[in-house]
This record gives sequence, structure tokens and C-alpha cells, in this order.
Amino acid sequence: MSNLNILISAYPNANITIVERDPSLRLTGASVDIRSSAVDIIKWMSAEQEICNHTTKEEGIQFVNANGKAVATLRATGRSDIQSVTSEFEIFRGMLTKIFIDLIITRVKLIFGESVDHFEQRNDGVAVTFAKSKEVKMYDLLVAADSLGSKIRGMMLDSKPQEQLYNEGVHVAYFAIKINLLQGGRLAKWYNATGGCVVFLCPDPDPVGRTRGNLMNRLNKALRDGNKSCMKLMGEMFRDAGWVAPEVLQDMRESDDFYCPLFVQIRSPKLHDGCVVLLGDAGYTTPGFGTSLAIIGGLCPCWRARYEEIMLPFAKSSQGGDNAMQLLNPQTVWGIRIRDAILGFVTWARLDRLTMGVASALGFTEKKAPMPDYQWPAR
Repeated sequence: MSNLNILISAYPNANITIVERDPSLRLTGASVDIRSSAVDIIKWMSAEQEICNHTTKEEGIQFVNANGKAVATLRATGRSDIQSVTSEFEIFRGMLTKIFIDLIITRVKLIFGESVDHFEQRNDGVAVTFAKSKEVKMYDLLVAADSLGSKIRGMMLDSKPQEQLYNEGVHVAYFAIKINLLQGGRLAKWYNATGGCVVFLCPDPDPVGRTRGNLMNRLNKALRDGNKSCMKLMGEMFRDAGWVAPEVLQDMRESDDFYCPLFVQIRSPKLHDGCVVLLGDAGYTTPGFGTSLAIIGGLCPCWRARYEEIMLPFAKSSQGGDNAMQLLNPQTVWGIRIRDAILGFVTWARLDRLTMGVASALGFTEKKAPMPDYQWPAR
């Protein structure tokens, strides 16, 4: 959901109201993955099998050169406790939203086309004023999940929402390509051109045969006209990029689901103030791990006072600099050659598989949040 707020009365036997700014559920978006403690949570929810049934079936990532020849292949591990770059739970955002909503639809009240204008904390809870209806209602807890530009975060911290934004300097364009440029393969393909240009193609489980396109480029500024400016910029930057860039650009211009955000992190100094809690991107946007953090943080009403104590350090530990993006996205011909040589050797020698195997044998798993015991309610 794009701009969501959750209003909770009388928890733990909660009466929950979900307020969504859009007129209906947004069931579109790029693929996301589920890792770490989020895997445990989808199991508690009895949602694991349904999610597995609707994954993208991506088997790994293959780095290719301008001729489409494979340079290195990093495959999925086939495990949920230790995952590679490709998650075992790679799923499109819209499908994940639908699965989660279907699990709770009979237990919550959904209000569409509305948002929170402002709130006032009182001794007996939080008074919420709605933007459209101007209605004022009392709740025990306001959970703000209104994205990285969170208005509620700004009010809670008494600051501009942009002050908590850390810019990673990368724009990524997401869109569906109407033909199968992967020719039925289940490996995503990553191609680098100079100047920080990346063409990244992902498999789509749609039986008609589509590809999910991603164009990435380092650009350390926001674009004033949003998607329109981004589409024009990508057309200029990738015009001579090589490989299948011409076909990708043609489909980009004809797409009806084009989306081009700036990669950013949200580094909020706190996640909780009285009866107001920041959840997901509103509190700790982290590209590549944000969905898992949001799922983990979704238990916040049950954690109460321990929410910030647990989530803030865990979220910060996942927010490094942009070193990974710099390593995967070299700017020069020599940088690309060196990156390819390193990845080629690692995968040729199976060092990636060996490392995963040794870690598993020694009992190492992905870092998890120190969550309190929680029994998911029976359906």
C-alpha cells in the first residue's frame, strides 16, 4: 500500500482500522523478497505456502556482457535460513499485498480514499483528525505506515520528513516488458554499461510471457517531474548502452506501470512516541531489506514499549552505506572488467556455494531480530 495508517483500539483484542489514501488496493509493483525474522513471521501467519505458490520462481542472477554471454551466475540457495542475492521468497509486491490482506480482511475495517491530517496525543490515547472527512476519532495507537515521505513522522519528530532521508544516489525504473526477453529462463540477468547504467531483467510467472524490466543509474538528485522526467532521462542514458537496451527502452515507453523512485534510506532517530509508532518505510526504509523489516515491525502493537528498543538497532544494522551498489555497479570499463573477473572466479570456484554450505554446517543463519514470543491468533 502506498500511504497507509493503522489505527488500533483496545489492543491486544484490537479493533483495527486501516486507512489507505488511494481509492483501492494497489496491487502493482516490483518484486520484493522476504528474509531473516520475516520468514518466521510468514510461517506463524500460515502464509508461507501461499507465498511460495506465487513467487516469481527466479532461480538466481546471471551477470552478462554486451553480447549476452554469461560472466557469472549467483544461484538461490534453496534454503530459507541462509539466502543468496535471490531470495527463496521473491514475490511481486502486489501479490504479497493481496495475500496479507486476504488473511485479515474479515478482522479489520478498511477505509479507502482517506488519510490522517493530524493527530493529538492525550492521556487516554491519540485523537486522529482525518484529512477528507475532517472527522476526529480516538484510538489507543496510531501506526504510521505512510511511506518514506511520512507526514506523521514529520509531525512526531517536529521536523521536515526530508531530514531523515539518506540518499543512496541511484534511480531505478521498474516496468513490465510485454515480451519474454529471458526466453523462458528463470535466471534474472544483470548487464552493466559504463556511466553506471544497469539493465536488470527479472522473470515474470505470467503465463502470457513477460519480463520485468529494471533500469538503474547513479543520479544523486530527485527529478522534479517524477516518472515523466525519469523516463526521458533513462531514454537518453541508455540509448547506446548495448545488449537489449533498445528493446527495453521501447517497452518502457509503452508501459502502463512505469515507476521510478530514488533509492533512499530513512534513518529516523526514534520509532515511537507515546501512542504513535512508525512502521516500515515511514521509519526505516532500506532498499533490498525494507519489505522484511516492515513484516517484522508489523508486530509492533504486541511489542508495545519494546518496539523501538528492538527495531531501531536492528534496522540500523541493515543500513550501511552504498558500498554494495558501488561494487555491483562500476562506472568504467575497467571497473566492470574487474568486477566481472572477481564474480567469475568466485562462481567458477564455487566459493559462494562453499561459503553458504560451511555456514549452514556450523549453524550460522541470517541475522534475526530478537523478537519476543508471539502466538499468531487462530483464524
